[in-house]
Amino acid sequence: MLEGGFTSRHENVLIFGNPGSGKTHVACAIGQELIRSGRKVMFATCGLMVQDLLAAKRDLKLRGFLKKISRYEVLILDDIGYVQYSREEMEVLFTLLAERYERKSVLITSNLVFSKWDQIFKDTMTTAAAVDRVVHHSVILELSIDSYRAQAAKDRARGER
Repeated sequence: MLEGGFTSRHENVLIFGNPGSGKTHVACAIGQELIRSGRKVMFATCGLMVQDLLAAKRDLKLRGFLKKISRYEVLILDDIGYVQYSREEMEVLFTLLAERYERKSVLITSNLVFSKWDQIFKDTMTTAAAVDRVVHHSVILELSIDSYRAQAAKDRARGER
């Protein structure tokens, strides 16, 4: 995976886990290695990407914005599902995922399993369509570990006693 073969095949990487399990850290490590190998990578939290997409849509420049980010072989969308989205926000996020489908790779981190993505996309049909596109060509990593931040806090508390 670190050599980036998945990008040539336009596959996605989906990283799931509880808060503090290292999803973002793993995504950044993969992104760093892809950059070292000469690939173009863009990192954005999902919330900020959605805001950029909405601004572009409002200014009637969504097509140009999507074309601009299509230059990146991999788009890392961090923390999809942490923020509740309005219908308009959900629509631009779906548009982004649909535009990249089978054209470019997306690396997504999330604490929500697919069965809970209706919290993101609001309705059953849009959720099914989004999951279908993201999963079709993908590698799924599940980080089933406890929060390293919680463990670090426990370790600090023990040291202070």
